[in-house]
Amino acid sequence: MIPFSPSGEQFEISCGDQKATIVEIGGGVRTYEVGGRPVLDPYPVDQICGGAHGTPLIPWPNRLDHGSFRFEGEKFQLPLTEPEQNNAIHGFLRWVPWSADVHEPDAVTMSARVAPRPGYPFSLDVSVAYRLGDEGLEVTTEIMNRGDRTCPVGHGQHPYLSAGGGLIDDCLLQHPGTVRILTGDRQLPAGRERVSGTPFDFGEPQRIEGAEIDFAFTDLVRDEAGRAWTRLEGPDGKTASIWLDESYPLVELYTGHTLAPDLARRGLGTEPMTCAPDAFNNGEGLIRLEPGGRTTATWGATLEA
Repeated sequence: MIPFSPSGEQFEISCGDQKATIVEIGGGVRTYEVGGRPVLDPYPVDQICGGAHGTPLIPWPNRLDHGSFRFEGEKFQLPLTEPEQNNAIHGFLRWVPWSADVHEPDAVTMSARVAPRPGYPFSLDVSVAYRLGDEGLEVTTEIMNRGDRTCPVGHGQHPYLSAGGGLIDDCLLQHPGTVRILTGDRQLPAGRERVSGTPFDFGEPQRIEGAEIDFAFTDLVRDEAGRAWTRLEGPDGKTASIWLDESYPLVELYTGHTLAPDLARRGLGTEPMTCAPDAFNNGEGLIRLEPGGRTTATWGATLEA
C-alpha cells in the first residue's frame, strides 16, 4: 500500500467484474475497468493527475478568454490558469480535496464547495455521484447555488477513453458530433462548421491514425433514450464508450497529442460539457442558476464487446 498519493485518498468501488477508483484530490475517476480491461485511461496512483484525467470541471469547462467576463452588468477577472494562452481553464476544483459523503461497495458520492472569491463572488455546493451497475459506470453531477444572487455556471468532466493498451492511432473512432466549434491560436471559439465531408466526420467508425483533434462538437446525434455516444474500438476488438444525457449538448474530443510522452495518445479525451468554450462570454449553454437553484447532468461509460 502506498502511504501517500498525490491524488489523496482512493475510494474503490466494484460490481461484478467492474472496478473503479475515485480520488480525493479533484474528485475525479482515476481508473475504470471491466474484466481487467481499462475502459477509461488511468493514471498511476503515485503520480499527479496529468491532462485533467477524469476530473470534474466546475464552474466552467474548457477556456475563458483572458479569465474575464461580464455578468449582469458587472465585470469579473479570474486568475490565468493557462498563462501560456492567457486563459483561465477548467474551473476551480481540480486541485482541492473533496469529501466522500457516501461510500458503498458499488457507489461513492464526492462533494466539494466553491467558496466566493475575487473574480467569482458566488457560492456553490457540488456533488458528483459515481455508481457501477449493469450498464457500466454512471456519473451524475449536481450543483446548487447556495448564495443570495444569481450566478453563471457551466460544467463538464474530463475522462479519457482507453485504447486498451498501446496508442489510439490503432483504434476506430465513432462520435456523435455533426458540428465542430472552430478555434483560433488560443483555442477559443472562432466559428463553426458542419463536419460532413471533413477530416472530423466520424459519424461512422474511422481509424484515428495520426489525426490531431482538440475541439468541441455539438448538434449531437442521439439514440432513442436521448443519449449521445462516443465509441473507441481498440485493436482487441473491444469498444470503450461514453454516453451523455441531454443535459450535455457538447462533447470535447482530444487526442492527447500535447500531453507528456507517457500519456500522449494513450487515451481519447471525451469530455461532456454543458456549455461551449468561453461560455461566460458568448453565453452558449451558460446556466443562470438562481439562489437555491440546482442543475444536474449525467454521463456514463461502458465496455462493449
